[in-house]
Amino acid sequence: MAANDSALDLEEMARARALLSPAPAKERMWPVLAAAALAAVSALAFATAMIMAPPVVSEHVVAGKTVR
Repeated sequence: MAANDSALDLEEMARARALLSPAPAKERMWPVLAAAALAAVSALAFATAMIMAPPVVSEHVVAGKTVR
């Protein structure tokens, strides 16, 4: 009598184990989308600030004279 004599089919047991094993964890997308949205909003805020900011003036004009 062989050692593997069993009423259970080994292929079916392997299939049952595979069906009962926990599903692999899926990666979440919302943290990635939130980080991309934050980067986009801050880039737009910095661009708006650069456009709206007054120009840097290095010369001061006092009564028609240039002071350095």
